[in-house]
Amino acid sequence: MLERVQRWDHQLFVWCNQSISSRIFDRLFGGITHLGGAISTIASALLIAWFAYEAWDVSAYQSAIALLVSHIIVVLIKKGVRRNRPFRALEQVKVGNFPLKDYSFPSGHTSAIFAVITPVLFLVSPLYTCLLLALAALVGLSRIYWGYHYPTDCLAGGAIGFGTGWLVVYLMNAVGIS
Repeated sequence: MLERVQRWDHQLFVWCNQSISSRIFDRLFGGITHLGGAISTIASALLIAWFAYEAWDVSAYQSAIALLVSHIIVVLIKKGVRRNRPFRALEQVKVGNFPLKDYSFPSGHTSAIFAVITPVLFLVSPLYTCLLLALAALVGLSRIYWGYHYPTDCLAGGAIGFGTGWLVVYLMNAVGIS
């Protein structure tokens, strides 16, 4: 089973990183990938808190807490698993402008964007929910496209971010902070 997952992971990585490579995707994913970065995710949580009212205000705090907790989880897992990034482990990998030095598993950018958007999902319409989830998924895809992560890194990062965001909302609602 593990062998099949690794083979799928590698094949999907090669397809995303090399087969669909184009100037249009270079530009698209060049911008989108930064939406999961520290500056964008922290700024998003702070801007929501600063300009928010009522339920959005609580949601901003939930996003910030989820971002912090998910970051800690990601760092601990990266140090434990120590999976090399694809551009360090494979040949002929297209890599972005900023080769990273830390480990690959799980994706911190993907975790961060999911942690920030998840509390907001409880406040928006189904259309905006779909758009936010698609945007977060594109951040994960961009990380694969640029050679920073394998697909399983991004799936794990998304699960950590979403799970952390959901858990923060649940716990804050359970203790009456809503």
